[in-house]
Amino acid sequence: MVRGKLSLIVLAFVLIFAPPALSDSVSVEDMAGRTLNLPHDPERIICIGPGTLRLIVYLQAQDRVVGVEALEKRFPRGRPYWMAHPELHDLPLCGPGGPASINQKPQMEVVLDLQPDIIFVTSMSPSLADEVQTTLNIPVVVLSYGTFANFDATVYEALRTAGKILDKEDRADKVVGFIESEREKLARLAGLKQVRKKPGVYVGGVGYRGAHGLESTMKAYAPFDWVQARNLAKDLQTSKESHIFTNIETLLSLNPEIIFIDGGGLSLVTRAYRQKQAIYNTLQAFQDRRVHVLHPFNWYTTNIGTVITDAYAVGKILYPRAFNDVQLSDKANEVYAFLVGEPVYGLMEQDYGPLGGIAPFLK
Repeated sequence: MVRGKLSLIVLAFVLIFAPPALSDSVSVEDMAGRTLNLPHDPERIICIGPGTLRLIVYLQAQDRVVGVEALEKRFPRGRPYWMAHPELHDLPLCGPGGPASINQKPQMEVVLDLQPDIIFVTSMSPSLADEVQTTLNIPVVVLSYGTFANFDATVYEALRTAGKILDKEDRADKVVGFIESEREKLARLAGLKQVRKKPGVYVGGVGYRGAHGLESTMKAYAPFDWVQARNLAKDLQTSKESHIFTNIETLLSLNPEIIFIDGGGLSLVTRAYRQKQAIYNTLQAFQDRRVHVLHPFNWYTTNIGTVITDAYAVGKILYPRAFNDVQLSDKANEVYAFLVGEPVYGLMEQDYGPLGGIAPFLK
């Protein structure tokens, strides 16, 4: 009898204190090259760093987020994932966020108070991730968007890594498939263009660690690349980096036939135009009123859904016959509804104007 009771006690001890069964854990290699054994399908998560929360929303796991960064609340415009989920506004803070927080130790006490099962973070070194994980005794999973401030297919690995942890592998595959499908549609439509010579184009106002004016541009700009646009910035030899800061003299020498302004820098471009209207009006694009507004491409790193919608706007402006059947508002709502769960184009339009519209200061 005593032996039976002892066996029951031992069994109870094992059930209570034994490590989780294999089915309750998952082994992954994060994007800092760290091998981690993690709780599978965690219920409480936080997202730290540029674009981390966006990936979790794409995976339809925003209901597990227990804290958000102050930057998200302070600047609610321009990021469809945030606009689509007002319930996120009511969550407590998990840290300041923003460029100054990249690869920095989070606010440890704040994180501990939230009691997350897992911390997802972008742009953190392996050594710092290990230190934070050891100190807090909470797993830290490093994700990545790849090349900073541009679209990079590396983000697919981030989606699949997080998807494996969150039991959202099917959703991760669907998101990757959706993005690639849209890239193929854009390439196919651009291939139908009936123009003898592609006009030279330029994009200004691109965000890069903050908002900038017309002089902020990119050599590798996905909305141009996906529709085979002739990006004049690629001819500039000022830097090996994709993002570059040029100047008005260089812009005058390029003299683009069509200029696009990223919505994130629109207010700065508007201010500069009003101060130097005579200079800007010497540009052919300004003379012809071929200056068009796109929605923010890079706002807390790359807004992938907006990359797609911007590319459709660029294609429709450059090749109107090939893109004739594309209704930009409908396409944008389709993209946002799939990626972030709500058709938020109307909210984007309220803030930045109609996608592809003429710059308001020229009207």
